[in-house]
Amino acid sequence: MSSDQAALRERRLELVREHMRSENDHEFDVALATFDHPRYEIMPTGEVYDGPEQVAEYYRITRAAFPDQRNENSIFHCADDAVIVEFDLLGTHEGELRGIAPTGRSFRCRMCALFLFEPGGERIVCERVYFDQATIAQQLLGDAGA
Repeated sequence: MSSDQAALRERRLELVREHMRSENDHEFDVALATFDHPRYEIMPTGEVYDGPEQVAEYYRITRAAFPDQRNENSIFHCADDAVIVEFDLLGTHEGELRGIAPTGRSFRCRMCALFLFEPGGERIVCERVYFDQATIAQQLLGDAGA
């Protein structure tokens, strides 16, 4: 790997760290600024949030449902045009989400997010998130979610 490639990889890694920190701190303007074009793909649900308005709405909806939502225990992996992060997502269900009334219960779920970059690009073009919905449903709904 050339020194230019190594430097680009390090800048991308730091940008993803900033993105994840800003989400924890609810600094969504900072999170949005880490994108070249904001886009989330939530793979288990098939939801896509494309553009700054839709991504801002995604932040609003998810934080209304889980005001303390945060990521912890992150492990970072670098690929040619992606930073891949394994992490725990945690939160307490305090607001309605997709028609489900708040339960007051908390969840912890291991997730994987691919932060994708254009070749040579220094800003995120997509965050693609994978997780097991059943893990979250069981913790939030108990037997009713099984």
